[in-house]
Amino acid sequence: MAGGVLVLAEARRGELREVSLELLALGRELADSAGLELRAALVDSEPERFVGQLAATGLTEVLLVRAPTAHFEAHVWEQALAAMIEQERPSLVLLGQTIDSLGFAAAVAARLGLGFASDVTGARFIDGALYVTRGAYGEKLIAELAFPDRECTLLTVRAGIFAAAPVDGSRPPVREVSLELADASATEHLGFVEVAESDVDITKAEFLLSIGRGVEDAENIPRFERLAERLGATLSVSRPLVDAGWMPAARQVGQSGKTVRPRVYLAMGISGAVQHLAGMRQADLIIAVNSDPEAPIFSVAHYGAVADMFEVADALEALLD
Repeated sequence: MAGGVLVLAEARRGELREVSLELLALGRELADSAGLELRAALVDSEPERFVGQLAATGLTEVLLVRAPTAHFEAHVWEQALAAMIEQERPSLVLLGQTIDSLGFAAAVAARLGLGFASDVTGARFIDGALYVTRGAYGEKLIAELAFPDRECTLLTVRAGIFAAAPVDGSRPPVREVSLELADASATEHLGFVEVAESDVDITKAEFLLSIGRGVEDAENIPRFERLAERLGATLSVSRPLVDAGWMPAARQVGQSGKTVRPRVYLAMGISGAVQHLAGMRQADLIIAVNSDPEAPIFSVAHYGAVADMFEVADALEALLD
């Protein structure tokens, strides 16, 4: 297969974003499976400062594009990416599904007539053909897309789905790409406005106690909040509890919620729809409690108990007393 895989790394406020290493992990997997080379690209006013952080095994080279502005500008990044695609001729381009890439990725795909999919949660080559998965119909279904007759496809990949590529300390070859980029003087950067944080960030939790439809009633939730506190865990939930208005969206795990990767994920009363599994299957240790022995959650659990979640909660509380 001609071309290669090009990962557009992303930095913000002088720091390389974690999604860049997640893209490298996916890019490495896809490149290896299709016999392609893997390159990373950086667009920044000082792109060389991030090269050491991209020292992932197997990178053919890192392409550096010097931006005319210290801050992200969608029209500058759009022009830079389009020019790199036309010059380097990759078969596949990977970007993070981030607030920055949403400002220019689709425009590049439309401008160059590329295959395109956003918010991708899975990708693979089969007999040289690219297939990707993403949520559909409000995340109620998983859609599989293919891109026949497209020489290049651009994907924006959901952050947190793939484990970050390990940085091995090797320094890949670096090549500065000289591009005529748009003048950024038409806009003025005034500052950053931080989004108000919710009461908790479940993506940072080491131990999640997650409850689902099996909790039966909103009045039962405080009991599991107390249990989570006693266990040293953070309480999270599946989508039905958010849809019912019982818990805030910030606590939701799954494709339409947050993707989490805790050390321990204790799921109680969660059947394990594919949308939920996509958001937590990368946890180091998954323990499932469900009264249905056929519940899909058991397919990803390292340990499972076919039991009533309330009886298990009683037993845990007794051990903690």
